[in-house]
Amino acid sequence: MRINLLEDAWEQAVPHEQFAYLRRHAPVHWHDIPGDTGFWAVTRYHDVKAISRDTRTWSTEVGTAFLRDQTPEFIEVASLMLLNMDPPKQTRYRRLVSAGFTPRTIARLKDQVRRRAERIADGVLDKGGEVEFVTDVAEYLPLQMICDLIGVPEEDHAMIFEWSNRMVGFQDPDFRTTPEDGEIAAAEIFQYCDGLVEQRRKHPRDDILTSLVQAEIDGDRLTREEIDAFFVILCVAGNETTRNLIAHAMNALIEHPDSYRELSAGLGDDKLWHTATEEFLRWGSSIHNFRRTATRDTELHGQRIAEGEKVVTFYMSANRDETVFPDPYTFDIRRDPNDHVTFGGGGPHFCLGANLARLQITCMIRELLRRFPAAEHAGPVRRMRSDFINGIKRMPVRFTTAA
Repeated sequence: MRINLLEDAWEQAVPHEQFAYLRRHAPVHWHDIPGDTGFWAVTRYHDVKAISRDTRTWSTEVGTAFLRDQTPEFIEVASLMLLNMDPPKQTRYRRLVSAGFTPRTIARLKDQVRRRAERIADGVLDKGGEVEFVTDVAEYLPLQMICDLIGVPEEDHAMIFEWSNRMVGFQDPDFRTTPEDGEIAAAEIFQYCDGLVEQRRKHPRDDILTSLVQAEIDGDRLTREEIDAFFVILCVAGNETTRNLIAHAMNALIEHPDSYRELSAGLGDDKLWHTATEEFLRWGSSIHNFRRTATRDTELHGQRIAEGEKVVTFYMSANRDETVFPDPYTFDIRRDPNDHVTFGGGGPHFCLGANLARLQITCMIRELLRRFPAAEHAGPVRRMRSDFINGIKRMPVRFTTAA
């Protein structure tokens, strides 16, 4: 079988057949990249988890977490981001920023998330039920919530959305026009953050940015550059990934109308909504992969991996591993247990915003189903051209108030 796990394949569909073949026959597979350095593709669940936990052997700080080689200038900026750090540097940084993402903190946001989801769903009702789901629904809740958490004024929300699209959509012509545009967007968002940081130093507020400015552990504080970098991660990861998870959740329900009807009939069943949300996450992994670089010569499944070579873990493949998930290609909103790796395979890079993402997905889908007992596609679904983000960029949907 010809294996192609690069951006042009993902634009068409998730390469499930290729992943199934690799899991069975070549769980550690060498993948060439035209004009770039190739990588080892790792596709089995337990390997993904093991690599995620072993930061001594598999580094994100060396070369970044991205599949393709980057310029020295990009790596210098990226090294300030939590995504591209190894312990102990990553441990120190995470301790300073994690206070804003505790379960207690997220629980306090529940009413706020629900109210925003209600308003968005009411807006769909006002439009007669026919919407472009990504731009009219999925993008609003995560964008509003992350901007609220940071303390970004409402009038600047659209600007944050544009910057994040330009930074992560660099392989998709609908989002990026020149090779330098992503770096320009990063510079613009850094400059914007600097202005907000200066405001928070003079006038503290009850938001995450103020917490970052004031954060201190044993006399250690974040530098201005580190705050800027975390601001970017919040805007991009908190917006792009959750937006796509909401879109994938609705797409899955439309493609599985029996599940749509079951959830719609069980609006008050919290246990059902919990298992359904975990299945949304397993089914529509928002990040394709995470790259590590081998720090020493090693071996995995009989393949010799040299120091400095790239190893890329594929989350969508791990979430369909037949040895872990019974009937992995069946969308089952009652699946339990469901130990997916959508938020990472554990270890130091497990997603800080996992609980906030779960809350937003549950609230948004629940409010839509509360108003609309049925939905269908009103046009073709268009996927993002990216080998990193599992994005849906267009999805016309027609909701109806009659089953």
